[in-house]
Amino acid sequence: MVAVNVLGEGALADPSASPPGMQVGRRKRLNLFRWVTFTIFGLFFFLPLLAMIRFSLEGKKAGTFSATAWRQIPSTPGLLSAIEITLELAVITCAVILVLLVPTMIWIRLRVQWISRIFEFLCLLPLTIPAIVLVVGLQPIYNKIEHYSVSALQLFWVYVILALPYAYRSLSAGLTAIDATTLSEAARSLGASWFTVILRVIVPNMWQAIINALLLTSALVLGEFTIAEILNDITLQVALFNISRATANAGVLFSTSTAALLFAFALLLILSYVGRRRRRGRA
Repeated sequence: MVAVNVLGEGALADPSASPPGMQVGRRKRLNLFRWVTFTIFGLFFFLPLLAMIRFSLEGKKAGTFSATAWRQIPSTPGLLSAIEITLELAVITCAVILVLLVPTMIWIRLRVQWISRIFEFLCLLPLTIPAIVLVVGLQPIYNKIEHYSVSALQLFWVYVILALPYAYRSLSAGLTAIDATTLSEAARSLGASWFTVILRVIVPNMWQAIINALLLTSALVLGEFTIAEILNDITLQVALFNISRATANAGVLFSTSTAALLFAFALLLILSYVGRRRRRGRA
């Protein structure tokens, strides 16, 4: 009778308890589901990339391989300059996004939270405006700017507008994950200025969100085509489009596209590694 009571009390005390064998089986099924999911998505992303690599390495004769298309990348007219301009645009756009958003979002979170909804609406507004509509409105402004002989780097302003929603969402998630108010109050009580609070207290704790915002902004700049084409500026995607119209350079098109995808993938790995190292250093 005592044993029955003890068992009954134990069952009532922990109704969610399950035998160890059941937990092991559940964990195995979860790991199997993860591996199957990752394998499917990995094949979905890597098989087209492998096909592009194989096509870029095809020789003139069937069944042969050659690196001629890859060696032709530096000699293709206008391609290297387009790559250089695109990379410079990515760096400038990322810098402007960080300078505009990070201090503003932290200041709104700490001092003027009542304006956060308005600021969020303004940052997400470019999602509702198609790129073709945006460039039609900006084209008269850029036509006036062109009289001053500004290069294609002037595109960074419109790229900042396009990247605002993605960078804002990433930074907002990182800022929400930390107790910015408590951190700022503790730093201020120790005599830190607002500049020190933002730069040396809040920013290091949302570094992963900043890295994600940089990655999304860089990917947007590397893949944008519509605005650069309409404004007659030669970026990487516009150069690839021009190459695609020349059937003789099909191998160069695929080799350059593959190199751009590999660069974006390497950038993702580098930024993820940097974020992981910083988290381990703080731990």
